[in-house]
Amino acid sequence: MSVRNATVLFLALSTLLFLAACGSSNGTANPVPPPSGSFSDSNLNGTYVFSISGVDEGGFPYAMVGTLTANGSGGITGGSLDINDTDTAVFTSGPIPAATINNGSYHVGIDGRGTATFSTPSITGGSFTLDFVLSSSSQGLVTEFDAFGSGSGTLDAQTAGVTPTGPYAFSLAGAAYTSGAPWAMAGNFAVTGTSIAGLDDLNEGGLLPYPDNTFSGSLILGPSATPATTLTAGPFTGTFDVYAIDANHLKFIEIDQTATLSGDAFSQTSTTIPQGTFAFTLTGDLSATSGAPFVAGGFLVTDGAGKITSASTEDFNGGGTNLSNQTSPGTFTATYTAAGAGRFALGNFATWVGGTSYVAYPSSGGLLLLEIDNAAITTGAAYQQTAGATFASGQGYGMNLSGVNDSTGSPVEVDDIAEFTAASGGTLSSGVIDENSAPSGIPNQSLALTAGTYGTIGSTGRYGISATAGTTNNSTLLGGFTLSFYTVDGTTFPFIEMDGDQVSTGVIVEQSPTASSPALARSRMFVVRPLINSHIARKKQN
Repeated sequence: MSVRNATVLFLALSTLLFLAACGSSNGTANPVPPPSGSFSDSNLNGTYVFSISGVDEGGFPYAMVGTLTANGSGGITGGSLDINDTDTAVFTSGPIPAATINNGSYHVGIDGRGTATFSTPSITGGSFTLDFVLSSSSQGLVTEFDAFGSGSGTLDAQTAGVTPTGPYAFSLAGAAYTSGAPWAMAGNFAVTGTSIAGLDDLNEGGLLPYPDNTFSGSLILGPSATPATTLTAGPFTGTFDVYAIDANHLKFIEIDQTATLSGDAFSQTSTTIPQGTFAFTLTGDLSATSGAPFVAGGFLVTDGAGKITSASTEDFNGGGTNLSNQTSPGTFTATYTAAGAGRFALGNFATWVGGTSYVAYPSSGGLLLLEIDNAAITTGAAYQQTAGATFASGQGYGMNLSGVNDSTGSPVEVDDIAEFTAASGGTLSSGVIDENSAPSGIPNQSLALTAGTYGTIGSTGRYGISATAGTTNNSTLLGGFTLSFYTVDGTTFPFIEMDGDQVSTGVIVEQSPTASSPALARSRMFVVRPLINSHIARKKQN
């Protein structure tokens, strides 16, 4: 099938599927609780950087990063989009950089949930819908919400006129073109003019780790029709387009046919790991050979002198069948040692479920983590805890969930956007959830979150939440969720899912429609790092 025919067919299906998804399976409107809040279209005003990675409607890994300009009253007046998709039968010319975004539209509901729809003339028939929930006017969580694919990411207000300087640490994830195997990379670099140099660790599919490489390259901000940021480290050479969010935060997307790596670089304001408690999540594969999805989360407790103490706890979910006890997390110990400027090696794990060797790069975006053994591949981040509060009664919260659902025996990417209000007594007074999945998924919008409860299930700020999502006739794939979540600062809560048949990770963030300060808003945000699951991608590549 030609690219033109494929995309025209996709557009037709997208429109039909999206319209069908706005109601229940029997054609009636979904019963949802009245949303609350004080968000409006005016909360999206200016230029924003968005990023998404996931699986397209054919089951092929993809990534996209772009900008959109919102006028504060429901109009999108421009922007740019980079997309890298491993389906070479459709994307016959490879990745598409700096595609111009035509005028589009958006709407923000009073609860901060919204959608944005736009088209790109350089992608024949290319029309996209983003589903999001805002935490403030500066930031939000986002999913792809059309029949092109399903993925998750973030939305960040962009600061104009940024020139990157100084040291940065970065974390990238995606999939290899030929095999669909997950790849992940972490490292750091210093910027000198347009040149960069630093350290790098690469994990190819959990079988081929390339630890502790030195690398060199160039950093030239995009978006550009001819991206010129390059990175050469060990066996890897990649070309990237880079979007600046602000001087402390850059978004990367690979624009070549080696892999679909995308992710973030943060200023490396410290090259040490301090004493304290760090909330962490990891996502990836249970093993390099099984390809079963795996997530872990909990608290790393450091002594400031090279030890991760026995006060550390871990929850995990391997393949939806190997789950830890939510009310009794496992404890573990490990060590960390300086292994290069701004790089640490984590090892000597005891009673830990997961890999044997990791690296950590301190940054303003947390400790960026990557597994570097040949047993599996996981990546994630740890955030130093500054407060232990849970939800506040009457407060609104946004949520993104991203993972793999295997409830039918055929694994699919699943991505949710939700918003709920906490009530006294550990219940949710109202909530709404939207879900997309791929391959062969249909976006499902405005399902009710009901029978929701939350409460303390451990020390040091560890909590649990469960909810029913939808109705008997129309629900999310799993019909609800059970999560273990961890407070960072009382407003940001990374989590992992503790259900069978669905393995996911994500974040819950407190909402503040009047928080206009980017610094305040960004202190509440957690970067979503979905990792391509090889079980889906490899199945489609074979």
